[in-house]
Amino acid sequence: MSVIYVEITATRGSTPRDAGTVMQVTAFDSSGTIGGGALEYAAIATAREMLKSDAPEMTRNYPLGPNLGQCCGGAVTLLFSRTPRLAGDAAGFIAAHPPVSGPKRHLWIWGAGHVGRALVAQAHPTKGFDITWVDTAPERFPRAIPQGVTRIPTRDMPRIVPYAPKDALHLIVTYSHDIDLALCAALLRHGFGSCGLIGSGTKWARFSKRLSALSLSPEAITCPIGDRSLGKEPACIASGTIAAILAQDAWKESA
Repeated sequence: MSVIYVEITATRGSTPRDAGTVMQVTAFDSSGTIGGGALEYAAIATAREMLKSDAPEMTRNYPLGPNLGQCCGGAVTLLFSRTPRLAGDAAGFIAAHPPVSGPKRHLWIWGAGHVGRALVAQAHPTKGFDITWVDTAPERFPRAIPQGVTRIPTRDMPRIVPYAPKDALHLIVTYSHDIDLALCAALLRHGFGSCGLIGSGTKWARFSKRLSALSLSPEAITCPIGDRSLGKEPACIASGTIAAILAQDAWKESA
């Protein structure tokens, strides 16, 4: 089967993934991730055009600004090639966390992309979570959903917020900054136990201004999520995020 390898060869400013990250694209599927969202959709579309036209290797620059609906503020250079490239080994990193004692916590994960899937895999009910997973369409989810996870496909994700328990934990990892912002606003109005948002410092600075302009309190939301020292791979982001939740729960129990 013909494959296009998409590699981040250079970055400038704030970006979702680092140089050396690789994604594989075929006519019907893709594996790996260069950061998700509009950037990844654009890259997949370009790769599939290459497959159709039998085009040679090429390089393209993508500013992560308004044209892509992203506000990371940086830029990436992508190499589209028919030759396999080697990525880092961070994708295989998955940290182990002890089970949480006591009743299950309500965990709502907004977004079924690469990071959302990694979060669900690591926040399995055996760790003490009752998981609700939300995205915009059924095809956004994987075919196999772990037992005990409630899947909710809905075109208007913020409209589901009122159904969440007031003490639920929320992790926002959608493909759209507009959806992210709308969910932040809806959750701040609704109330929550905790709320984390994937993103860069630049993204959160812009979100904070817009949420404050709505007379909301953005400081109640944690952004970015994860542990930067672990890396930007989805499994690494998920590992750091779940570890932080478990550590907070352990601190509350000891207190």
